Amino acid sequence: MRLFLFISFLFLASLETGLCQMPVNSDKGLAVGGYDVVSYFQITGPQKGNNQFAAQHRGQTYYFLNAVNKAMFLKSPEQYLPQYGGWCAYAMGKEGNKVDVDPKTFKIMEGKLYLFYNKFFNNTLTKWNQDEAKLKAKADQNWISKHNNK
Repeated sequence: MRLFLFISFLFLASLETGLCQMPVNSDKGLAVGGYDVVSYFQITGPQKGNNQFAAQHRGQTYYFLNAVNKAMFLKSPEQYLPQYGGWCAYAMGKEGNKVDVDPKTFKIMEGKLYLFYNKFFNNTLTKWNQDEAKLKAKADQNWISKHNNK
């Protein structure tokens, strides 16, 4: 019985370690370009956060507009985190690549946040919308594959 508990503990500890090391699109540890990830789900849409309302999650720093948004995030971070580590959803679906995003180009689907590249007349959200179901399925597959090969 003790051996079973010990092995179970090691397994759960390895899962937690793996989760902490999931790659996230960040600039020197600041996730989502300093945008408040909770604000994406509010009427205002994406808003820059404030370093006075910073929180740490899985080794990344997230900024929030206010203490309320910070508390909401800390209560349920998985509800607000962008999919695919904050990398471009279209690029992850199309080629499995990690491409930087424009934090103002986003989509909420089934309660999840997806971010997209949008520079130099190349708005990948438009391309994503043309074949969303296929690209999302492929992006999910590519994201899992990238993490299983680490």
